[in-house]
Amino acid sequence: MVTSTLTPGDLRVTIAAESLGFSSTAELVQQPLPWIGQARAQTAARFGLGMAQADYNLFVLGEVGSGRSSLLQQLMVEVAAGKPVPPDLCYLHNFDAPDKPCALRLPAGQGRLLRQLMTQLCKTLQKEIPLRLNGPDFKAESAHIEKIYKLEEAKAYADLDAFAEARSFALYRENGHLVFTLLGEKGNALTESEARSLPKERRARIDQSEQELREEITRFLDKTRPMMQVMNEGLTALRRQLVKPLLERALLENLVALKVPVKDAVKLDAYLAQVITDVLDNLDLFRPSDEDEELRIEELATLLSRYRVNLLVDNEGLKGAPVLIENNPSFHALFGSIEYQPEEDVLVTDFSHIRAGSLLKAHGGFLMLHVRDLLADELVWEKLRRFTRSGRLQIEEPSQMFTPMAAVSLAPEAVDVDVKIVLIGSTEQYYELQEADPEFARRFRVKVDFAESFLANAQTYEASAVFVAHTAERLGLPHFSAQAVARLLEDSHREVDDQLRQSAIFAHTEALVMESATVCRMRSGASVEAADIETALQARKLRHDYPDQRMQEAIAEGEWLISLQGEKIGQLNGLSQIDLGDYRFGLPVRVTARTFAGNEGLLNIEREVEMSGPIHDKGVLILHSYLSALFAHMAPLALNASIVFEQEYHGIEGDSASCAELYVVLSSLSGLPLRQGIAVTGAVNQHGQVLPVGGVNEKIEGYFRICEKAGLDGTQGVLIPQRNRRHLMLERRLVDAVAQGLFHIYTAEHASEGIALLTGVSSGMPMGASGYAHDSVLGHAQKTLQAYRRACQLADHPKLAHRRAR
Repeated sequence: MVTSTLTPGDLRVTIAAESLGFSSTAELVQQPLPWIGQARAQTAARFGLGMAQADYNLFVLGEVGSGRSSLLQQLMVEVAAGKPVPPDLCYLHNFDAPDKPCALRLPAGQGRLLRQLMTQLCKTLQKEIPLRLNGPDFKAESAHIEKIYKLEEAKAYADLDAFAEARSFALYRENGHLVFTLLGEKGNALTESEARSLPKERRARIDQSEQELREEITRFLDKTRPMMQVMNEGLTALRRQLVKPLLERALLENLVALKVPVKDAVKLDAYLAQVITDVLDNLDLFRPSDEDEELRIEELATLLSRYRVNLLVDNEGLKGAPVLIENNPSFHALFGSIEYQPEEDVLVTDFSHIRAGSLLKAHGGFLMLHVRDLLADELVWEKLRRFTRSGRLQIEEPSQMFTPMAAVSLAPEAVDVDVKIVLIGSTEQYYELQEADPEFARRFRVKVDFAESFLANAQTYEASAVFVAHTAERLGLPHFSAQAVARLLEDSHREVDDQLRQSAIFAHTEALVMESATVCRMRSGASVEAADIETALQARKLRHDYPDQRMQEAIAEGEWLISLQGEKIGQLNGLSQIDLGDYRFGLPVRVTARTFAGNEGLLNIEREVEMSGPIHDKGVLILHSYLSALFAHMAPLALNASIVFEQEYHGIEGDSASCAELYVVLSSLSGLPLRQGIAVTGAVNQHGQVLPVGGVNEKIEGYFRICEKAGLDGTQGVLIPQRNRRHLMLERRLVDAVAQGLFHIYTAEHASEGIALLTGVSSGMPMGASGYAHDSVLGHAQKTLQAYRRACQLADHPKLAHRRAR
């Protein structure tokens, strides 16, 4: 087995602009924008949005920038257009329990109409009731009723007056009360002192007469009170008789104008009947009063406020079902609220201060939420859990209990809410939710999984070009030439480090479209060209690559020790990748090994000082296992070996250096030097197979830039896993250097191929019955290990050494 050398054509995908079938994206604007590479997610989303049963809410998972939110919103609007318009939602005053307002659903647009009708009713009542109560018909009838009462009351009063006069008392009215005075023999009123001066027998008769008069007054009042009550009831009945037809006619007009379903019509009928009763019970408030007119007006305003309609959800003018995107899902924004106003050190409210949240507004349609926003507020999360379980929403004010002022409680009637919730989250959040809260997760049975990448073909290239066209049109940017789109597509392959797949994170593509369009405008170009893409990429790199540049300078200045020529034993350049989040770059790092006779085995110095991560430690343990298997015929091994990453002070993670670690150990054991111009990356398993690693493009380019600065001499290159071949999307400058023979890229499927390339000596595999060939790498290592064993045996048995010396 030997390594293979890659040709320039193997190092990147090059897309011919002619193969795209257009000259400018302006030709593609009219084409619909598809779900590029997300057929699985699109199918799942359509199924979930079309599923009418409960608990089939959607959980959309994927990476930020994959289009999960925008594509779902687009599909929600499309599906919602074919659904019926949901009803309006109103809250009305509850005459039986004012602290429990009644909810009423009406067909779309009818809520606004009911509100207008009730507002007009209040104006009509304020205008018409006083007119009717002051009209000639009412005055004539009320005068007749009052006359009957006055005649009967006058007759009874005349009898009482005669009764008083017969007993020498004068009777008269004063401020609504009956007052009597004792009269003398001449008919004049006696004073108190004059009455006391009368003879004793006379005073006794007067006292007796006064007592009789008081009793007669009581009988008079008992007789006239019912008469007054009859009169008042007659007047009240007269007022109700005159006003009730007005009310019934006005409310009947309301019912005729409204088209209410039977279920809600019963509820509305009961409410309007209560309105009639309430108005008729308070007719006095509609008549101007000579006493405390301001109080009457205030009380009338309070009365009329009961008849207002609080229209929480108004769907008039809506086409299809509602689609809401709630980007600030606070408790109030999501579930609604009750507003309070301070009044004499007490917080007061009523049904008219109830406000709808996104859930109520989205009834009958779709509501999109982001999981991260919900998890930020435990109260919101718990309330949403309860809602998804019951499907009923109770508007409440959770902060009321924490207010320093007393507050009037209000418990609006809970309503059923039929809404399809679309949760946007990451893959990690989805599975954490499945584990931590399976009951809640059961309410989201539709998993919409957005891919990070997809297989590239002519169709995906065309769809990506349509995306570029729509982006340019939407943002008012210059359109892109076919050459520019081809360069964008190549960058999409680079995003995922794969010659066969494109990146599904179109937010990155959109950003590059905007940046390259800006470059085009700066040069006053008519359309964006491939050169503009290159300029934008270089400008982006310049904004982010200072750490990379600084490390290259450190190597060039000799601060960071890297050897690029010659051969050395137990020393090799490994390739590492540094990921800063917004920028990744590769960097060579010197890997060295020392071996001695001993029984401690392979020592990972990074692990000993706690500077390595678990994946790297695992790689070293696998390496130890492979070494033990190579020399199993010599077991147990008498070996002490130490491996270290030189000048590494920040820790190391990953197993991509395990091939390099294997080679430096074998070099130290065999005494064969390694080529310093060839840097190595790759993981190794227990059978010596070389496994693919991540960041291969950044690693190769990082090492190439170091060699380029030092001067390419045709001996430098990199050794990578054969399985990483499809992941190569290298920059054109590097490809040109390979084409000129100044830089080389080798691949290996097995560790034996790499050690042969680096030493120029056969690896020695496969193993013969008596061990490895003496002139092979493993043969030299075997010889050293045998010497280590003898040294260990002599150290353990010094007498044996003395016997041999004789």
